Amino acid sequence: MNTYQDQNAVVLFSGGLDSTTCLYWAKSQFKNIVALSFRYGQRHSSELNAAINIAKSLGVDHRIIDIDIAQLGGSALTDHNIDVPDHDDSIVYDDTTNTAPITYVPARNTIFLSYALAAAEVTNANAIVIGVSSVDYSGYPDCRPDFIAAFESLANLATVAARQGRKLSVIAPLQTLSKAETLQLGLSLGVDYSQTVSCYQANADGQACGVCDSCHLRRQGFIDAGVADPTRYANS
Repeated sequence: MNTYQDQNAVVLFSGGLDSTTCLYWAKSQFKNIVALSFRYGQRHSSELNAAINIAKSLGVDHRIIDIDIAQLGGSALTDHNIDVPDHDDSIVYDDTTNTAPITYVPARNTIFLSYALAAAEVTNANAIVIGVSSVDYSGYPDCRPDFIAAFESLANLATVAARQGRKLSVIAPLQTLSKAETLQLGLSLGVDYSQTVSCYQANADGQACGVCDSCHLRRQGFIDAGVADPTRYANS
């Protein structure tokens, strides 16, 4: 039984593999959804262009928010003076070193979830859907279950809607899934992954570099899932 069929949701949607899977999942579960994307000063616009095309093909209410996290610097995804490292050179976050890859954008998920929280209140949504995973991921601290749980707790203290009894859930459908399992879920929902862009430094045509951490995780996911990789690579 679908427990969300009479509810609305806001989906954080980048146009990448994970968020597209979440968008399809949410569309199959909720009565109405709003997809929220961000033009935040990221290195390229190819992923955002993919989001526009995917949302249009699904007939989804898609809204793009303009903010400029790049003004703060500190990440290879927003600062063109910092090179995006190859997968083999990337640092992975762990509880021992408390370090993260240079592709980590400080507070990005907190900022995005805050905008989603506002959108949820305005659109009478009962849930925010976000495509984070703590299995096959680059090691970002704001992708972990404790962060998601903490933000949900904050959300239910921060809005008039929650105070009036309309509690909000922050749902991470991919939280415990490997990349292969995410792909299997998406394929069962009809996702066309050739439309998605996940690369940290895709070119203007949306072709992936094939060497960054995101490309590595994506490519390995297709291998582990035993399905053909439809990603368009610039050097293939």
